[in-house]
Amino acid sequence: MAGAAKKYDRFSKIYDLFESPMEMRAFSKYRKKALSLAKGKVLEIGIGTGKNLPYYPKDVEVVGIDFSKGMLEKAEKRRKELGLKNVKLLLMDAQNMEFEDNTFDTVVSTFVFCTVPDPIKGLKEAYRVLKPGGKAIFLEHMKSESRLLNIPLYIMDPIMRTLVGTSMLRETQKNIEKAGFRIEKVENLFFDIVRLIIATKPSGDCDDSEEKPIS
Repeated sequence: MAGAAKKYDRFSKIYDLFESPMEMRAFSKYRKKALSLAKGKVLEIGIGTGKNLPYYPKDVEVVGIDFSKGMLEKAEKRRKELGLKNVKLLLMDAQNMEFEDNTFDTVVSTFVFCTVPDPIKGLKEAYRVLKPGGKAIFLEHMKSESRLLNIPLYIMDPIMRTLVGTSMLRETQKNIEKAGFRIEKVENLFFDIVRLIIATKPSGDCDDSEEKPIS
């Protein structure tokens, strides 16, 4: 994990510039759509440079974590520029969170679980800290169901792995289910490569990740 964090520390200097074409063309629109659904006490996993901060509803309390000091420095600068007092930023590993069980009303992840080294472990941690009945909002890119659409992903995968440790071929929707979440809605935003996934932690589940019916 330390090696991946160092890659992002270095990359943080040009990260926003690197992603700016996709951000202007599509990602900012996707973020606005996803973040409008956040409520209450929110955990953002992998907050990065804070690109989501402008899109949160004004009445939420946000705790943002990231494993990269460089990325958090950029996020803190953005927080100050936006004048946000309801945002707290913490250096923390998504795979080993330091929060109590059932702490957050909403968990948010945008383009993160393509990078977490052990995605199932990270997703189970997200599940653990979400309150029963709480909502998880995942805006993620992942492997397509189409072999044709996967061709460019296979081409890009070794480049992105080397650059920042990102896999273009994760089956994130299946991983979310494996972690115990109940998926309520899936919206394909860019074919089925970029998906907005809304999931819940069943309200009867306080101690483990076994799926139980919502009461």
